[in-house]
Amino acid sequence: MALLKFAEYRLFIRDLSMEVYIGVVAAMFTALGIWVGLRLTRRKMIIASADFQLDVDALSRLGISKREQEVLDLMSKGLSNQEIADKLFVSINTIKTHSSNLFQKLEVSRRTQAIQRAKELRLIP
Repeated sequence: MALLKFAEYRLFIRDLSMEVYIGVVAAMFTALGIWVGLRLTRRKMIIASADFQLDVDALSRLGISKREQEVLDLMSKGLSNQEIADKLFVSINTIKTHSSNLFQKLEVSRRTQAIQRAKELRLIP
């Protein structure tokens, strides 16, 4: 019985080409990488949002409206103007107006600068 299994195993090994083995190993490493990446980033996001305290005084001092705050939060998540407009059910021109107002209030000229400034002022996590 063992001899038959050994013969079957050798036949199985001979029939499969090297590319299949490489593909299986690559798929295993890809799955492992995705799993580890999700574990590491999930932990960071939980830690970052757990100790975040919104600075309400800075919001009122800068005159940032609730809608502008929503736009800023979605900007920080990497959404484009069109995606933000779709999510908030407004036009893209409205989002551009809110973005422009935010840039003036935060005294910046780019989205990345606005996000960095908002994090410094504790407006977003």
